[in-house]
Amino acid sequence: MFHALVAVKQVPDTTNIRIDPDTGNLVREGVPAIMNPYDAHALAEAVRWKQQLGGKVTVLSMGPNSFISTLREAVELGADRGVLLTDRKFAGADTLATSYVLAETIKAIHEQDPIHLVFFGKQAIDGDTAQVGPGVAVRLGLPIVTYAVKIREVNLEEGRAVIERKTERWTEVVETSLPVLLTCEKEIAEIPFAPLPDLIRSLRYDPEMWTMEGPCTFELDQVGVKGSPTIVYKMGTPPLPQPGEKVNTRESGVEEAVKFALDKATKAGIVQLILGGAR
Repeated sequence: MFHALVAVKQVPDTTNIRIDPDTGNLVREGVPAIMNPYDAHALAEAVRWKQQLGGKVTVLSMGPNSFISTLREAVELGADRGVLLTDRKFAGADTLATSYVLAETIKAIHEQDPIHLVFFGKQAIDGDTAQVGPGVAVRLGLPIVTYAVKIREVNLEEGRAVIERKTERWTEVVETSLPVLLTCEKEIAEIPFAPLPDLIRSLRYDPEMWTMEGPCTFELDQVGVKGSPTIVYKMGTPPLPQPGEKVNTRESGVEEAVKFALDKATKAGIVQLILGGAR
């Protein structure tokens, strides 16, 4: 029976994003939280294949108890099972520690109920690293198809899938073995309106809460801050660009205007003039 797992993240709505000028950190208080849009489109594609092949969709997330609302939204969109990894020891994780916790959890779920497709959004709109999905694939030893825009075929009997992925120049068609991990663009599927039965079920649904104590085990030095070799030193808003000076060539002449521009660029360190040759 077909089984897809979708990793989802709750993120601040970037249309309301603000940065504290004193600390340089994101201001999360009063900012509405949403399901990461790339993850939502990936979930829509997983549910579409569940409906086509028959089976189930498991949704996985890591975060505080407030993430329950995102998992309920996933159930509203057609997911069957939600698992929330929530423990204070997971807090402060960078992409390396996050990929470790997710990979170990996916491994445990796969042992219970074999997974055919693992879906990630291309990236999270708050961090924009696009590192967690590939990191999980490497830890699990899974083939990975990044920037997926269409799943052409899933053949469970032959254990293979045919997937289209976007590159900078064209679209590639990739055939891969199952299970496989995908990082998905928004084009992979449209987000449908939730049917009434799923909407009602989501209101009553309580996801499974997994901690450091179980059901799977984690190495303490690989989670949270202890397992994170990178830190965000500072965040800030880039300065607004300043308008450039205008030179009226009708008054100064082209040669004087060019000389003026080169002098300005040289003093600003943009170009270095090497004088030589004909004078």
